[in-house]
Amino acid sequence: MNSNDLIQQGALLRWLLSQSDEDRLSLSVITGLSLGGKLLERLTGQTQVEAYKTECVRSIAEFLLQNPSASERQICSKVENSVLVFAARVHALQSRSVF
Repeated sequence: MNSNDLIQQGALLRWLLSQSDEDRLSLSVITGLSLGGKLLERLTGQTQVEAYKTECVRSIAEFLLQNPSASERQICSKVENSVLVFAARVHALQSRSVF
Protein backbone atom coordinates (compact mmCIF):
# COMPACT_ATOMS: atom_id res chain seq x y z
CA MET A 1 0.00 0.00 0.00
CA ASN A 2 1.52 3.32 -1.02
CA SER A 3 1.20 6.59 0.90
CA ASN A 4 -1.74 7.84 -1.17
CA ASP A 5 -3.69 4.64 -0.56
CA LEU A 6 -2.90 4.81 3.14
CA ILE A 7 -4.19 8.40 3.38
CA GLN A 8 -7.33 7.46 1.45
CA GLN A 9 -7.98 4.45 3.70
CA GLY A 10 -7.51 6.65 6.77
CA ALA A 11 -10.02 9.17 5.42
CA LEU A 12 -12.47 6.36 4.65
CA LEU A 13 -12.15 4.93 8.15
CA ARG A 14 -12.63 8.37 9.70
CA TRP A 15 -15.79 8.95 7.65
CA LEU A 16 -17.12 5.44 8.42
CA LEU A 17 -16.69 6.08 12.13
CA SER A 18 -18.12 9.61 12.18
CA GLN A 19 -20.51 9.73 9.20
CA SER A 20 -20.04 13.52 9.31
CA ASP A 21 -20.41 15.75 6.25
CA GLU A 22 -16.97 17.22 6.89
CA ASP A 23 -15.30 13.80 6.84
CA ARG A 24 -17.34 12.78 3.78
CA LEU A 25 -16.07 15.89 1.98
CA SER A 26 -12.48 15.13 3.04
CA LEU A 27 -12.83 11.57 1.75
CA SER A 28 -14.26 12.84 -1.54
CA VAL A 29 -11.42 15.32 -2.03
CA ILE A 30 -8.71 12.76 -1.17
CA THR A 31 -10.29 10.12 -3.41
CA GLY A 32 -10.62 12.64 -6.25
CA LEU A 33 -6.98 13.68 -5.95
CA SER A 34 -5.84 10.06 -5.86
CA LEU A 35 -7.93 9.20 -8.91
CA GLY A 36 -6.66 12.26 -10.77
CA GLY A 37 -3.06 11.35 -10.03
CA LYS A 38 -3.53 7.78 -11.21
CA LEU A 39 -5.25 8.93 -14.39
CA LEU A 40 -2.45 11.40 -15.11
CA GLU A 41 0.13 8.67 -14.57
CA ARG A 42 -1.73 6.39 -16.95
CA LEU A 43 -2.13 9.11 -19.59
CA THR A 44 1.54 10.12 -19.52
CA GLY A 45 2.98 6.64 -18.98
CA GLN A 46 5.76 8.32 -17.02
CA THR A 47 6.23 5.44 -14.58
CA GLN A 48 6.72 2.97 -17.42
CA VAL A 49 9.07 5.32 -19.28
CA GLU A 50 11.23 5.60 -16.14
CA ALA A 51 11.29 1.80 -15.87
CA TYR A 52 12.36 1.50 -19.52
CA LYS A 53 15.10 4.09 -18.97
CA THR A 54 16.38 2.21 -15.93
CA GLU A 55 16.45 -1.05 -17.91
CA CYS A 56 18.36 0.67 -20.73
CA VAL A 57 21.03 2.05 -18.41
CA ARG A 58 21.25 -1.23 -16.50
CA SER A 59 21.74 -3.16 -19.74
CA ILE A 60 24.63 -0.92 -20.75
CA ALA A 61 26.20 -1.08 -17.29
CA GLU A 62 25.97 -4.88 -17.23
CA PHE A 63 27.61 -5.05 -20.66
CA LEU A 64 30.48 -2.85 -19.45
CA LEU A 65 30.94 -4.97 -16.32
CA GLN A 66 30.92 -8.21 -18.28
CA ASN A 67 33.18 -6.82 -21.01
CA PRO A 68 35.77 -4.60 -19.31
CA SER A 69 38.09 -4.70 -22.32
CA ALA A 70 35.37 -3.97 -24.91
CA SER A 71 36.46 -1.71 -27.72
CA GLU A 72 34.95 1.73 -28.22
CA ARG A 73 33.16 0.35 -31.27
CA GLN A 74 31.59 -2.48 -29.24
CA ILE A 75 30.54 -0.09 -26.50
CA CYS A 76 28.99 2.33 -29.02
CA SER A 77 27.16 -0.54 -30.66
CA LYS A 78 25.74 -1.72 -27.32
CA VAL A 79 24.69 1.81 -26.37
CA GLU A 80 23.07 2.37 -29.76
CA ASN A 81 21.17 -0.92 -29.59
CA SER A 82 20.01 -0.28 -26.03
CA VAL A 83 18.82 3.22 -26.87
CA LEU A 84 16.97 1.94 -29.95
CA VAL A 85 15.19 -0.66 -27.81
CA PHE A 86 14.32 2.05 -25.29
CA ALA A 87 12.97 4.34 -28.03
CA ALA A 88 10.91 1.54 -29.57
CA ARG A 89 9.40 0.65 -26.22
CA VAL A 90 8.49 4.28 -25.49
CA HIS A 91 7.02 4.65 -28.97
CA ALA A 92 4.93 1.50 -28.46
CA LEU A 93 3.78 2.86 -25.11
CA GLN A 94 2.67 6.12 -26.71
CA SER A 95 0.74 4.38 -29.46
CA ARG A 96 -1.14 1.96 -27.21
CA SER A 97 -4.61 2.53 -25.87
CA VAL A 98 -4.72 4.50 -22.63
CA PHE A 99 -7.45 2.33 -21.17
